[in-house]
Amino acid sequence: MTERWFGENGWTVFDFQREAWEAWHAGKSGLIHSPTGSGKTLAAWLGPLQGALADDNARRVQSPEALQVLWITPLRALATDTRYALEQASTALGAGLDIDIRTGDTSSSRRTRQRNKPPYALVTTPESLSVMLSYPGSDSALAEVHTVIVDEWHELLGSKRGVQLQLCLARLRNVCGALRIWGVSATLANLEVARDVLLGPGQEGELIRGVEPRALQIDSVLPDNDQRFKWSGHLGLQLLDPVIRAIEGAGTTLLFTNTRSQAELWFQALLNARPDWLHDIALHHGSLDRQLRSTIEDRLRGGSLRCVVCTSSLDLGVDLSPVEQVMQVGSPKGVARLLQRAGRSGHRPGATSRILCVPTNALELVEIAAVRNALVAGRIEGRQPPRRALDVLSQHLVTIALGTGFVEETMRQEVRSTDCFAELTDAEWNWVMDFITRGGQALQGYPQYHKVLPVAGVYRVMNEQVQQRHRMAIGTINSDTQMNVAFRGGRRLGSIEENFIARLRPGDTFQFAGRQLELLRIRDMTAYVRKATRKSRVIPRWWGTQLPLTTELADSVQETLHQWQQGKISSPELSSIEDILQLQQRWSYLPGPDDFLIESIHTHEGHSLFFYPFAGRLAHEGLSMVIASRLALMKPSTFTLQINDYGFELQSIEPLDTDLEMLRQVFTEKNLLPDILGCINEGEIAKRRFRDIARIAGLVFDGYPGAARSSKQVQASSGLIFDVLENYDRENLLLDQARREVLEQQLEFGRLRDALRSLDQRRWRLETPDRLTPLSFPLWAEGLNSQTISSQNFKQRVQSMLNSLETAAADTLTPT
Repeated sequence: MTERWFGENGWTVFDFQREAWEAWHAGKSGLIHSPTGSGKTLAAWLGPLQGALADDNARRVQSPEALQVLWITPLRALATDTRYALEQASTALGAGLDIDIRTGDTSSSRRTRQRNKPPYALVTTPESLSVMLSYPGSDSALAEVHTVIVDEWHELLGSKRGVQLQLCLARLRNVCGALRIWGVSATLANLEVARDVLLGPGQEGELIRGVEPRALQIDSVLPDNDQRFKWSGHLGLQLLDPVIRAIEGAGTTLLFTNTRSQAELWFQALLNARPDWLHDIALHHGSLDRQLRSTIEDRLRGGSLRCVVCTSSLDLGVDLSPVEQVMQVGSPKGVARLLQRAGRSGHRPGATSRILCVPTNALELVEIAAVRNALVAGRIEGRQPPRRALDVLSQHLVTIALGTGFVEETMRQEVRSTDCFAELTDAEWNWVMDFITRGGQALQGYPQYHKVLPVAGVYRVMNEQVQQRHRMAIGTINSDTQMNVAFRGGRRLGSIEENFIARLRPGDTFQFAGRQLELLRIRDMTAYVRKATRKSRVIPRWWGTQLPLTTELADSVQETLHQWQQGKISSPELSSIEDILQLQQRWSYLPGPDDFLIESIHTHEGHSLFFYPFAGRLAHEGLSMVIASRLALMKPSTFTLQINDYGFELQSIEPLDTDLEMLRQVFTEKNLLPDILGCINEGEIAKRRFRDIARIAGLVFDGYPGAARSSKQVQASSGLIFDVLENYDRENLLLDQARREVLEQQLEFGRLRDALRSLDQRRWRLETPDRLTPLSFPLWAEGLNSQTISSQNFKQRVQSMLNSLETAAADTLTPT
């Protein structure tokens, strides 16, 4: 029957799909890894569907007595499309199974109906699964589940949401008995790690590799060479005309940007240039209202849109078969990200994926060429799973205590059956139990932190207020407090982080949801607006949108530059900026993977040292502070710091020592940890990180719907708790976790340490150019932009520098 259905649709049954179905029938678990659009959803779903069709009890198939399949999706926005795909297969094969959705958007009446008459399969999210486990009777409601399918597992693997799911799966393994767990993933390198994290330590599982990746064509919109020096963001909109021509030449285009702010900017620019496209283009990002996004997705599927400007909100899941062309504004910053986005075009087996890259500065053309080289070499990023996330564990234990309750020793073994907590010590377990039962050492005097109590040997939550607050706070997704944006009549447009709205006054205008809006008033965490009569260039800035260059792509950039120097590589991108690369060689030096370039340059602003480790902006942030601190100890100095993905700048009014041996002394791994903790405001940074940990662990409460607390109130509450713990419970493990997360995530301490080790083995090259170079100019320009000068003065000073550099470049490159 399956083969006939495939044949009727002109599809081919791939070997990996058969392998997945056979493994499911054999009762096995595992990971299916295959490119986007290759049929991996059917590979995961048709096993359970075939099992349902083969069930002798027809009544159980048509009206199952209990839920049998859980389909976990990382985004609730994907739930509707996923349900449609599963229902389509079920109907086509004659099963007619009941498939439903449960997410944060699901109404209470629909949830009640699901409890009274469970569907055969339920599409849900990690957060909603946790909420289900928080209710008494969840063990019996889930006892008949025989299959859990985790879609887009690569999106959860490296986050606390993945940890939350690991704990939920451990619970299901104990509740359900014989349970098949299958992950579905694409664009991932460390497949064995991904499988083992999903299934748990010591659990055997299959690793099913799908079809070979579809042919991928990477092209670029190339700038003309009338201006060689283009700093970050300066080039993008200058390429608007060729972007418009490319959109005109395709049926439907997805134009991806790396940030929501950039998406708003490009959508408005396209609309200004082509007002006749008003009803043919759309904007899509995660802060827009869910209904607006659904409407856009429906129009995409119907092929009625010429172009959608979007962010990662369309990276996953939605079937976008009508899309003919994908464009990427700016460097993708990672190989896997470009692969994922390119796969949205030609979203069907055998088709060629095409992506057209639009650089926002000249050096991003090198990154585009480097992505192509990395793909040829088979180099792609892996995802590293978190370890010892005690805030998530604390939340989960309260969740289970809310539901069925738990026996301590049984739960300890269950928790240790997950990858994240496989090495959890008895001391850490005892600390968490003390934390959820009495608030730990410093907070034991506050009854609201006595959440879980032993009742006849079973740990339960007995306080009704704790129950209500905890269910509302389940989850690990953090950002600044969101404020709704709505018209006066009540129509909701989406949400913006409170910190942005707090800077505006009534009457101020800004761009959002592709509209020019005027702020009228703020009431009950809602910003009421109307359409503005004047235009504004103010665009919201959202939290967490700065993407660092991945290690794999950074390494490929240096290798690409080295191969270009040796004449071993050519590409349209490198040919386009050949003048720039030649200028870097002639004025200074073009570093390869075995080189460490340092430039000492004097400008009108002062004396600067430019260092180029190529370790990514997060590692450079910590490294620049350490090096500046160490240099200041040798000779009292005050530095201004600037970073990007390629390197960092230390600028001082006073001349800087440029002795190579002295610089080698400060670029050492010795005392790295105490030095980095000493030179940053570790307490304040850890306090900000602690806010999110405190919310996940249940130390602070964001507030009830309609009465949400502001981000300042939440920060004040978590800051007060942080200070109390610092003063009276310094061994608190959540404080330790906050410090670890600052080092590992915010400053990429491991990558920073590896960079120092690598630099020690490289050839050091100190150059003293007479002027700024192509590598140093973007750092200088960004540093100037961050100073407190007017935008007009900034443009004038940059243009003046550009003119002098262009004159020098013309003299250098003109044959004599």
